[in-house]
Amino acid sequence: MIDIYSRYIVGAYVHASKSGELAVEMMKEIFGIHGVPQVVHADRGTSMMSKTVAALLSDLEVTKSHSRSRVSNDNLYREAWFTTLKILPDVPRTLRLPRRREDVHRP
Repeated sequence: MIDIYSRYIVGAYVHASKSGELAVEMMKEIFGIHGVPQVVHADRGTSMMSKTVAALLSDLEVTKSHSRSRVSNDNLYREAWFTTLKILPDVPRTLRLPRRREDVHRP
């Protein structure tokens, strides 16, 4: 989760799967540390569009905002951060995009 104005990373979680419950767990922890924001902007992924996330944000009176379908520029800060993460030298090779045909992992 990134603060759009300061571009400060307020929290990052990595799980083997995605779910609304995991998103709520992350938000509750981050909001407990940094306070409840006025607005949460997210992509249109299933976890961020879930009823559990919607209920949490509604209960906390947080305005939710979502990217438009198929418009990656609506979530540019997250996309740029994720791209940076994938090309860092310390990131495990399995998380990086292949740069050459021979870098593609074949089982």
